[in-house]
Amino acid sequence: MKITELFAKKKPTISFEVFPPNELYSLDEVFSVIDELAKLKPDFISVTYGAGGSTRSRTVEIASKIKNQNHIEALAHLTCLGATEKEIDSIVEELERNNIENILALRGDYPKDGSPVKVGNFSHSCDLIKYLKNRDFALGGAFYPEGHQDTNDLLDLFNLKIKVDSGVDFLISQIFFDNEQFYEFREKLKKLKITTPLIAGIMPVTNAKQIRKITSLCGCTIPEKLRKILDRYENNPKALKEAGIAYATEQIIDLMTSDIDGIHIYTMNKVEMAKKIMESITNIRADFEGEYNEINRAVK
Repeated sequence: MKITELFAKKKPTISFEVFPPNELYSLDEVFSVIDELAKLKPDFISVTYGAGGSTRSRTVEIASKIKNQNHIEALAHLTCLGATEKEIDSIVEELERNNIENILALRGDYPKDGSPVKVGNFSHSCDLIKYLKNRDFALGGAFYPEGHQDTNDLLDLFNLKIKVDSGVDFLISQIFFDNEQFYEFREKLKKLKITTPLIAGIMPVTNAKQIRKITSLCGCTIPEKLRKILDRYENNPKALKEAGIAYATEQIIDLMTSDIDGIHIYTMNKVEMAKKIMESITNIRADFEGEYNEINRAVK
C-alpha cells in the first residue's frame, strides 16, 4: 500500500525510522529491531542509507523484510547526488521486484572532506522526484521547519515549492524540538497554497553529546526547556533517557492534538524508547483512530 493511501484511511499516521547495519548493529540485530518495532503496529517503517549511500543494497534488503515478512509498509530512502540514471534505475527496479511502493527522494549529503562529487544526472531531490514521477511509487520528500542550513528561509521555501510542483506526494520533516516552529512553518506553506501532507519528524533525546552534534549539523535549535534537561541530566544517562522520552512524548501529543498528518519517530534503532512512547499514547492513538473511522463511515 502506498503511504498516500494510508492518509485516506487514518490520521495521524505513526511511523518509525531505522538505519542499516553499521559498526554497532549487525544485520541480524537490525532485523531483530524491526521485529520488535513491528509489534507496536506502526503504519510504516522507513530505512535510511549509510553515509554517501554506502548501504543501498542493505536498504533494499531491509525494506523488503519490513514489507514482505513483517507485512508493514516500507519507505526506502533514495539519494541521488552524483548518481547516474542507470544507477537510479537499478535500485528502483530492485525496489519494484521487492514490492516496495514508497520512496523518500533525497539529494544526499556532499562529502564531508570536501572532495568533488561524482558526475551524475541529478543535482537536487526535485530532479529525482521528476525522474521517478511516472513510476508507480508514492514519493516523499524532506522539509526543514527551521529552514535548510545551506540556504536562507526565503530560498528554502522556494526550493520546497519546486519540490512539491515536481510531484512529491508527502513531506517528512527534519528533526525539531519546538512545536511552535513547526506550526509557524505550516502556516507559511498554507499561504503558498502547499497542501501536501506533512509528517513531523521527532527524535527523542537520550544522549546529550549526540543531540548537540546532530543539531549543529542540521541547524535546528534547542529550546530553553530542553536545554535545561540536557544540562541537568547530561551525566546521568538513565535520567536523561527518561526525561528525553517524556519530552518527545509531550511533543507528539501536542502535534496529534493540533491536526498533524503524521508522526515519524527517529528511533536510532532503540526499541525500548519507541515502546515507551507508544505505550504513553495508546489511548490517544485509539481515540484518533475511532474518530477517523466514524468520519469515514459517515462519508460512505
